[in-house]
Amino acid sequence: MDLNLLVALDALLAEGSVTGAAARLNKSVPAMSRTLDRLRKALDDPLFVRAGRDFLPTARADALKPRLGALIAEAEALMTPEIFDPARLERRFVVRCGDDLAAALGPALAQAILAEAPGLSVVFAPEGEEDATDLREGRVDVDIGAPGALGPEVLTQTALRDRFVGAARRGAPIFAAPIDPARYAAAGHVASSRRGRAEGPIDRALAALGLRRRTPLTAASGSAALAIALLSDLVASVPGFAARAAIARGAALTMFELPVEAPELTIALSWHPRRHEDPAQRWMREKLRVAIAAL
Repeated sequence: MDLNLLVALDALLAEGSVTGAAARLNKSVPAMSRTLDRLRKALDDPLFVRAGRDFLPTARADALKPRLGALIAEAEALMTPEIFDPARLERRFVVRCGDDLAAALGPALAQAILAEAPGLSVVFAPEGEEDATDLREGRVDVDIGAPGALGPEVLTQTALRDRFVGAARRGAPIFAAPIDPARYAAAGHVASSRRGRAEGPIDRALAALGLRRRTPLTAASGSAALAIALLSDLVASVPGFAARAAIARGAALTMFELPVEAPELTIALSWHPRRHEDPAQRWMREKLRVAIAAL
């Protein structure tokens, strides 16, 4: 049904005439008469009858009159764009990302939530075998990771381009002389791999130079690798944002450029088109984007 018919019926009942209703709705009298015909067909009732010079509502019209105002108000509220106020937001968001990103993003995100949306809570969900299903079905609101990993179904926005760096405790043996590929390879290393792999692109770059690094420990995240490096002579090679975040938190670490080529690290936000226009999720995505860009 055309909901404008309800507005027309409300005007007819209020004015008691086609002419008065037409003036109220800024329509011509013939157009209002055609609208009354549509109402009569839609409701299968004459709605108004002539009684001498009067234009009287039928019993059905009288019965509808008390309900029209609430119906029209509800329809207007439904069709009016929502005015989003983060301070009134009561919601739980699930953000899927690695431990390094969760640790780096947590402080800035907590500050934004406490200042602007105290009713909001964020859950950092661990990475797994990612696909678009969790985003599509709403179990995850935003995925943070490599762009394109979830396929063409999702929307993606690049938030940060970074690089891998080396880090060791201040005064560690590796800093006793300039760090070249041979010296870097000769140092003891703590690797980081969510899947427990001790070798990766850095090892392949070293192998191309005829070098191999010694890796006695492998941690599940860059943050864990940095914690180990902080209390040992081992070197951690981690995403730059993870090292910068640890140093910003006061870790007595020194960061250095890797002496070999390592692939660029691209971090992107991914979300499902079903929730693209959700004002609350748009607010959250922007807070995440700003926080990631500042890493």
